Amino acid sequence: MNSKVLLVVLGLAALAYARPVSINGSSEESFESGEAKYNFNWAVRDESSENDFGHQEAREGDNTQGSYYVHLPDGRLQKVSYHVDGDDGYVAAVSYEGEARFPDSASYGSNESK
Repeated sequence: MNSKVLLVVLGLAALAYARPVSINGSSEESFESGEAKYNFNWAVRDESSENDFGHQEAREGDNTQGSYYVHLPDGRLQKVSYHVDGDDGYVAAVSYEGEARFPDSASYGSNESK
């Protein structure tokens, strides 16, 4: 029930924000322009489920830089570093740390009788 009320309130706020602003009786809309600027990061590390991953990103104007990582099931850390600079597009570099470890396949599915 609380989530429905929250959705209605957010919807009304969006409608109020989206209405055109009247300046001196005209129907012209007024928009303030500003360059995008933000910085965030988050991470998840849960040993019981073996989840370990995260993301960080910063943007100022058209320049965006960030990275994200995940610990893979084979034991390696996969990291993607990227940047976006205006119209140049998304440029990523993928790297791995550690050495892949796999369980001994001979110990699985063995039908040897003792």
